[in-house]
Amino acid sequence: MPYLSQMLSRPVIDADGVEIGKINDLAIQTGEVFPRITAVAFKGPSKTPFMVSWRKYVSEYDGNRVVLNTASHNIRFSYLQPDELLLARDLLNKQIVDTQGLKVVRVNDLKISQSGKQLRLLGAEVGVLGILRSLVPWLERLVEAFCKLVGHPLKENIIAWNYMELVDRDLSSLKLSMTHKRLHELHPADVADILEQLKPQQRAKVFEHLDAQQAAETMSELDDEYQTDLIDDMSESEASELLASMDPDDAADIIGDLPYEKAEQLLWLMGVQDSRRIRALLGYREKSAGGIMTTDFVAVSEETSVADTIEKLRAESEGFEQVSYIYTVNSHGALTGALSMRSLVLASPETRVHELAERDLITAGPDEDQEDVADTIAKYGFLALPIVDENKKLLGIVTVDDALEVMEEEHSEDLQIAGAATGNRDEEQRGIGSLLRWFLRRMMWFVLWAVLVILLVMAGGFETFIGALALAPFVLLLAENSVSVAVSDLLDYGGPSTGQALGRLFGRTAVLAVAVAVLGIILSLALGAALDVNTEALLADVAAGQEQAASGQVLTLNLITEFKNACLPAVAAACFVLFFSLVVTLYGRRRLDRNKELSNTSMTFVVMLLALAVQFGLTYLVQILNMA
Repeated sequence: MPYLSQMLSRPVIDADGVEIGKINDLAIQTGEVFPRITAVAFKGPSKTPFMVSWRKYVSEYDGNRVVLNTASHNIRFSYLQPDELLLARDLLNKQIVDTQGLKVVRVNDLKISQSGKQLRLLGAEVGVLGILRSLVPWLERLVEAFCKLVGHPLKENIIAWNYMELVDRDLSSLKLSMTHKRLHELHPADVADILEQLKPQQRAKVFEHLDAQQAAETMSELDDEYQTDLIDDMSESEASELLASMDPDDAADIIGDLPYEKAEQLLWLMGVQDSRRIRALLGYREKSAGGIMTTDFVAVSEETSVADTIEKLRAESEGFEQVSYIYTVNSHGALTGALSMRSLVLASPETRVHELAERDLITAGPDEDQEDVADTIAKYGFLALPIVDENKKLLGIVTVDDALEVMEEEHSEDLQIAGAATGNRDEEQRGIGSLLRWFLRRMMWFVLWAVLVILLVMAGGFETFIGALALAPFVLLLAENSVSVAVSDLLDYGGPSTGQALGRLFGRTAVLAVAVAVLGIILSLALGAALDVNTEALLADVAAGQEQAASGQVLTLNLITEFKNACLPAVAAACFVLFFSLVVTLYGRRRLDRNKELSNTSMTFVVMLLALAVQFGLTYLVQILNMA
């Protein structure tokens, strides 16, 4: 089966055998499952572009050329129709949405099916083979042969036409495929994943084509940074209308991140009821139960009948996020009970809801930490948890999906602290940049050590600090492990926040420091003994007049001296690292208490630099003292 890249630049021959141009594009009719090629575009001898109907004028395509069924002077040229598009211009090297794999990909080539003279578009090639084919055809064959030889043959990565959504051009008026699964048929969470992969301009363009309901639901699923960007791209009236149609808690989160003047303007443009509901949520502290609760709940008086409650649900709950429980309140608005939808449906119409309601409820206050609320929901398997004030007045509910988001957020923060790569779902397809970041993160000690060696060689101090350089990897690896231990303390119950926990941490660090110091003293004594032995050997060789042996002894003596001079500074640096891990732990504890991000990578880098500064600074000082 041919590819578009293989057809471009092929000659177009008329019935008299005269070459009248070379193919530079193909047109397709979009309203089909697998669109047929409807026209061929080519450039004539003077680079003039022409287009002719494939069905009317093409008699043969043999893989090397297109042969027409008439002489060039009989051809009537055609034009691109409203339901047609050009493959090279509109698809090749453009971004598309793979609505089956739910990701944004780039079209590297287009696969075409041939049946006689009729050609149809099968789909887009988005893999490496398409790139190689478009660059150098023989390179594709060479790479394919090599991969087969090593037992890992390259496979085509074809996305069928009926799973393609175009984003680089405004082709929304075209019917891309009769069985096409369009973006508006996807779940809002899947649409959000796709939008986050697009460039800002493309993201705004695709978002415009979503209907009002899916736009509101998709906006709720986007990360904060993308929400703000999309709001900025809208007019104030459009943004206000969108926010008013969203769940109050989600809208409040977005408005809370906007500048004060813009937030007030958007709230003012909303209806009074929508604005009041959102303002009621803006006053609560971030990462609190009040900050994630929604005011979309159903509450009825205790004396309400089952029949009246069902009528209320039919009349008012259409726009609610979800209705899992019906809450009962007394005449003062205080929460008195809750009943499930199952209990309501199975009860007789005349039954009063207070007879069905569960009275012993677990509730939370609006100022409670969101993670504690999420843990409560997970522990008891609730679908929603009521949030009440000090008078038991029902303020809102935290739903299970909000709790899941909180748990995912907290888990991601823990991974960030631990230095884990969160990445996206296609992390296994890393690029060069990702691999480089991974290498720097995993082998930071080696990178720093190698940079230090290069700098000392360039500065002419390699021989002076050869002993310190040999011991530097030990100090760097100890720094990396010490930070990892400190991070583990932070992840375990939030770190050492009590005096007893701090005492245990200090004791453990002291034991390790003593062990390192003892090891350093033993090594220093051993080097001192070796130094004495080599000094005696040197004197003996000099006395015997053996100059060649004496020069070898001098070299050995110098090396041992350098190691001996570097030993104690390295031990001091190691002890510094161990005790500095206490500072790292306390610093991290303080940042977490203030809900600030903590980077394991940056902490490791800082500790390593400080350790090297201590080690080489002390080594230089020792050398100065020895020279004095």
